[in-house]
Amino acid sequence: MTSTFSSSPSSQTLRSDLSSNLCLANAQLVLGDRVLKGAVTIENGIICNISEGEHIPAGAINCENDFVIPGLVELHTDNLERHIEPRPDVDWPHLPALIAHDAEIASTGITTVFDALRVGSIHSGKVGYRDYARKLADELLTARAEGMFKISHFLHLRAEICSETLLEELATFGTSDRVGIVSLMDHTPGQRQFRDLSVLKTYVGKKRGLSDQEFKDHVEKLLSLQKRFGATHEAGAVSEALRLGAVLASHDDTTEDHVATSFANGIGFAEFPTTIEAAQACRTRGIAVMMGAPNLIRGGSHSGNVAASDLARTDLLDIVSSDYVPSALLAAAFRLAQIWNDLPRAIATVTHNPAKAVRLHDRGILATGLRGDVLRVRKLGQTALLCGVWSQGNKVG
Repeated sequence: MTSTFSSSPSSQTLRSDLSSNLCLANAQLVLGDRVLKGAVTIENGIICNISEGEHIPAGAINCENDFVIPGLVELHTDNLERHIEPRPDVDWPHLPALIAHDAEIASTGITTVFDALRVGSIHSGKVGYRDYARKLADELLTARAEGMFKISHFLHLRAEICSETLLEELATFGTSDRVGIVSLMDHTPGQRQFRDLSVLKTYVGKKRGLSDQEFKDHVEKLLSLQKRFGATHEAGAVSEALRLGAVLASHDDTTEDHVATSFANGIGFAEFPTTIEAAQACRTRGIAVMMGAPNLIRGGSHSGNVAASDLARTDLLDIVSSDYVPSALLAAAFRLAQIWNDLPRAIATVTHNPAKAVRLHDRGILATGLRGDVLRVRKLGQTALLCGVWSQGNKVG
């Protein structure tokens, strides 16, 4: 299926350092299948030439043997939500939050981001979740249209199955809203990410300050919502993703049966499978597996689920997402390069593979005719130091 959301190079971004001609020379260019010593030239936002050798043309930037890689493509980040609600129940003005989020993301090397917004709210009970996605999406799209952003933004709608208003909220979005991903989020207590209720209690208790009885009431509320709306919400979200032309993603699949259901729903990739069993079932069905960069950097999941490094070592990892730490994305790619002893393959997990998963075929790899989204990276011991970020040839970090 062809996506209906726009991915053209004309996407409006802030032109802070507009240059019709950028050349990064004397660099180690990380291509799709090898590392090439040479130079990359960008004109009018598009890669127009890749050449081999140590020659530094007049006016080029001497990269002094640093790596040049494609700009990072981020499919699932909670970073915008963190900016609009820096503390529980503390609202921050949206436009400053959007601009700060964009600048932070750009500074970490991400040049394409799918901003995750929750759709599906709970208006009753102490642990409620207000609806906010439509209003915030309008503000984001307006800021983008007015050229306030440094990088390319799309929407990722996180469809909360255990909610009261999911289908009503999804219905407010249309094909012009740049919705690229709809993910099916079933946070029913006792399964998937929260198989261990103590993990959920720690997560929600700290965030909302619940007593034991209030937490028990919250669990019962979610179980009731899943029983009442689960099947209808899941089927409705699948239908809405199709209407929007968005890629459908699963979330926290744990069993082979979960994956079989996701496959039947037509998902394009699997976010954060919680077990090796689920990841293997994805591989059998040709479903790309995405894991979180913090999991990879920390050596395990904060929820006690499968370690991303274990999936990497068993060839069950395709895409990496920064999740809740934007700067972790670049670091995770270089960590994977150590595990696999294959830098191009590792870089692909944060560039080409995510771009391919969401049908953005104009970016994610260093090749002529594609978007001029590039990073300059220096390796200091085991640490990747970001030295420059260009979005469509414009320096943004």
